[in-house]
Amino acid sequence: MRESVRVGRLAGLVLVLALPGLALAACGGGSAAAPDDPGAGSAAEAAVGGDPNTDKLAQVLARGTLVLSTDLAYPPQSMAVDGATRAPDTGCADTELTAAEVTGYDAETGIAVAERMGLEPCFATPDWSEIVSGSWGDRWDVSWGSGNINADRMTRLWMTQPYRAEPSRFFVREDSAYQDPSELSGKKVGACAGCTHESYLKRTLTLPGISFEDLVDDPQVVTFDVEGPGMQAVADGKIEAFLSAEQVGQEAIASGLPLRALDPPAFTGMLTGFVDKKSGLDAKAFVERINEVMAGLHEDGTMKALSEEYFGVDYATDAGAFDLGLIGQTVE
Repeated sequence: MRESVRVGRLAGLVLVLALPGLALAACGGGSAAAPDDPGAGSAAEAAVGGDPNTDKLAQVLARGTLVLSTDLAYPPQSMAVDGATRAPDTGCADTELTAAEVTGYDAETGIAVAERMGLEPCFATPDWSEIVSGSWGDRWDVSWGSGNINADRMTRLWMTQPYRAEPSRFFVREDSAYQDPSELSGKKVGACAGCTHESYLKRTLTLPGISFEDLVDDPQVVTFDVEGPGMQAVADGKIEAFLSAEQVGQEAIASGLPLRALDPPAFTGMLTGFVDKKSGLDAKAFVERINEVMAGLHEDGTMKALSEEYFGVDYATDAGAFDLGLIGQTVE
């Protein structure tokens, strides 16, 4: 049911963009957002007449697609749609997935933003390390991949208005004696390599606009390329704990691993969209437009509804209320 609804929306979007008058507006840098769209605003107007060769917003509007990143093995944040077929008459490149083929909270966030911008959402599948390293070479435009705002990433990526505020917790074996994170001091604790959680354990983490405490002293940090094997290592008794976003641990538990979460959380991060600083294009109007659209999606309850649908809890409201000005970012 969900897939058919989305294909219908996408087909309507492609049809609208195919109409001569509206196609001309899109190619000229205009926005297809409806007049009463809470996400409509000055950034789209500023892109009118912009040069697609030098301006990121003008580029995506001229192209008619918004290329997002996704991980098809990261439910419920992002995953493949069973039995889906590639959308017909798509503007997505042959190497990109169409919206009909991808779902999950992160994926649906990108789809919602693209549709508010009057663009067709398309998906690339880079590794996480490629995303957080920056220098994307314009292979994708923006990434909603459950990444936290942190100071290190801000050196390579522009941060957009958060779309999710989620606690990060230590997960231990269900039958372990550990009851408090402080009891993990000096123990083997896992985290995904290059993630905010690794930085937290190594005490190199700075979260602009967010205060937190270091709950574990001198852990033996064990890193994994992705969270799944790390959670399995806890279940197998190879490490004492794994630090991850709350929902990652809950998904592992739901899959059958004998784990439980410890209180209190290590921190509550602000998960954001990333835009590459090294694209070679002016990103100012693009980031502003993303922020305007995200504000609209928070304001009209779309983000809250998506969070409750995929997670069963509202992680969106606090993210929408976060003051992005606290991070001290000036987009160029």
